[in-house]
Amino acid sequence: MHDIKAIRDNPDAYDRGWGSRGLEPQTPAILELDRKLRAAQTALQDAQSRRNDASKLIGQAKAKKDEAEAQRLMAEVDSLKSVMAIETDIEKAAGEALRALLSSLPNLPAFDVPTGADEHGNVEQRRWGQAPTINAAQDHVALGEALGLMDFEAAARTSGARFVFLKGQLARLERAIASFMLDLQTQEHGYTEVSPPLLVRDEAMYGTGQLPKFGEDLFRTTDGRWLIPTAEVSLTNMVMGQIVEEGELPLRLTALTPCFRSEAGASGRDTRGMIRQHQFYKVELVSITAPETSEDEHERMTGCAEAVLKRLELPYRTMLLCTGDMGFGARKTYDLEVWMPSQGQYREISSCSNCGDFQARRMDARARKPGEKGTRFVHTLNGSGLAVGRTLVAILENYQDEGGRIAIPAPLRPYMAGASHLERA
Repeated sequence: MHDIKAIRDNPDAYDRGWGSRGLEPQTPAILELDRKLRAAQTALQDAQSRRNDASKLIGQAKAKKDEAEAQRLMAEVDSLKSVMAIETDIEKAAGEALRALLSSLPNLPAFDVPTGADEHGNVEQRRWGQAPTINAAQDHVALGEALGLMDFEAAARTSGARFVFLKGQLARLERAIASFMLDLQTQEHGYTEVSPPLLVRDEAMYGTGQLPKFGEDLFRTTDGRWLIPTAEVSLTNMVMGQIVEEGELPLRLTALTPCFRSEAGASGRDTRGMIRQHQFYKVELVSITAPETSEDEHERMTGCAEAVLKRLELPYRTMLLCTGDMGFGARKTYDLEVWMPSQGQYREISSCSNCGDFQARRMDARARKPGEKGTRFVHTLNGSGLAVGRTLVAILENYQDEGGRIAIPAPLRPYMAGASHLERA
C-alpha cells in the first residue's frame, strides 16, 4: 500500500518508480480519485453541520410558534439529508476505487536497484564455489528414478501434474535438508522457529500483497481460507494490527512449511521434475525491523541464506534483481541461484527481499520508540533459507558420480544415520 499524502506531495517520484517497473503514469488517476474523495468528504461534513444547525433552529422556531419557519427548516433538513446520501455514495465509491487502485500498484524500487525490463537486467553481485565437471551429467529426474526413490507417475495418478512421491533414503534426505536449515538458522543466526498456520484469511494474504492481484496463483478452500504459498504470509502477519516496542526489534522468525502454488502463470515452464511444483517444502526467513536498520538486515538475511549453500558446498551466484524482475511487494531483492549441472546454468533457489513499509501499511503494523506516544510503520523482510526441494535437486545433480550414486554432503550425514551416499537398494 502507498501513502496518499506522499503521492500528493511528490507524484513525479511515484510515476518514475512505477515507470521503471513498466507501468504507465498512475498518479493522474490516483489524484483525481483523491480529489473526488476529499471533495465528497468536505461536502458531507458541510451538509452534516448545516443539518445540525437547522435541526436546532426547528425547536426554537416551534417554541416561538413560527410554524412557517419551522416548516422551512424541516424542508431544509430533508434536502440536506438527500445531499448527505448522495455525498456518502460518492465518498464510498471514490474511496473504494482509490483503495483498489493503490492496492494494485507494486512497491517503489530502492534507489540502487538497476532499471531493467526482465531477468536480463539483473546484475550479478558475487559467485561462490566451483561448478563441478561431470561428464554426461544426468538431471535429478533420471537420477532419482534410477535410484528407485522418485516416482512422478504415481503422483500423477493420485494428484495430477507437478507432484512427486519421494521414497526411502531420498525422503529422508529431504527431511535432513530441512532440519539442517532450521538448525543453522536458529542455532547460529538467531532466528526463532515458529510452527505457523497453513491456512489464512483474506486479510493476511492482502497484508503481504498476494491479494487482490495474485489470487489466481493461490489455492483456496471451500470455506474461503487460503493455503499459504510461503510461510512469509503467516510469519509476517504475526504483527498485523499490532504496535511493537522498538526495543524488541528486530524480530527474526523462521519456519519450515509446505507451500502451495497453482503456478497459473507457469504453463509450459519446468514441467519436468521438481523445480516448479504445486506443493513443496521451504524454510522461510522473516524479519521485522525499524526503518533505519532494514537495509543492513537485508544484507544479513541474504548472508544467512547463502550460508546454507556454502555449508552444503553448492556453487551459487547472488543476483541483484532489476526493477522489471522484482516481486510485487519488494523494494529490493537478491536472488540466490544454484548451479544445475544438467542444465549448465544457475537456477533460483532463494529470493531475499526488503519490502520497506509496503506490507506494514497494508497490515497496519507499527512500532513505538521507548517513552514516545507516536508510532511509525515497521519494515518487513523475507527470504528463502532455502527452498528444500530445489536444494535436494541441486544436491542430486552436483553430487552425482558416473555410476549414478549420490554423495551426501557432510553436514547432512548426522541427519542420515551417518550414510555417505544414496544408491539403489
